[in-house]
Amino acid sequence: MKPNLNNVSLKITAGLPKQFPADRLPQIAFSGRSNVGKSSLINCLLNRKNLARVSGEPGKTITVNFYDVDRRLYLVDLPGYGYAKRSPEEKRRWSALTDGFFTDNRNIDSLKLVCQLIDSRTGPTKDDLDMLCYLSETGLPHLIAATKADKLNATETRDFLASMEEGEMTRGLPLILCSSKTGLGRDELWRAMSNAVDVK
Repeated sequence: MKPNLNNVSLKITAGLPKQFPADRLPQIAFSGRSNVGKSSLINCLLNRKNLARVSGEPGKTITVNFYDVDRRLYLVDLPGYGYAKRSPEEKRRWSALTDGFFTDNRNIDSLKLVCQLIDSRTGPTKDDLDMLCYLSETGLPHLIAATKADKLNATETRDFLASMEEGEMTRGLPLILCSSKTGLGRDELWRAMSNAVDVK
């Protein structure tokens, strides 16, 4: 699969599950805590600077955003979780929207891969591990995209990879070191997404 990256757009901004797309295009979802770099990674993958809005304020994305890539697939930016300063009502709304993507998505069969983003500088949070547990229990194909890997030196990178291989919920999972700043992992992630979409 070689989509034309000159033909990409924000197709749908969904605040309710009923607003999710009705067509059957394959979907690749990006999940992770607030400010882990989902929007930046999507921009990097699509060779764009500002298609996915990047904010310094954690938890800015309060919708499920579907990016149409050459009418070949959707990249799906899920709301970030784990931002403590949001009100309980906002947290409930975000949780309902994200849960709805997995449980009330009329085209859940079109979801081919979930890229679970984890900050390589801090390792997985409890929320990250809970999400990985959910993905494992539901059998949804998933991998780990370790963001901000350009911030690690060689020793820190080795230590991070070793800790991920030792973790109960992370060992054995495909893991790609990523940096939206340098482009590290971009080609590898595209290969993984292409393989997931092209599986018959």
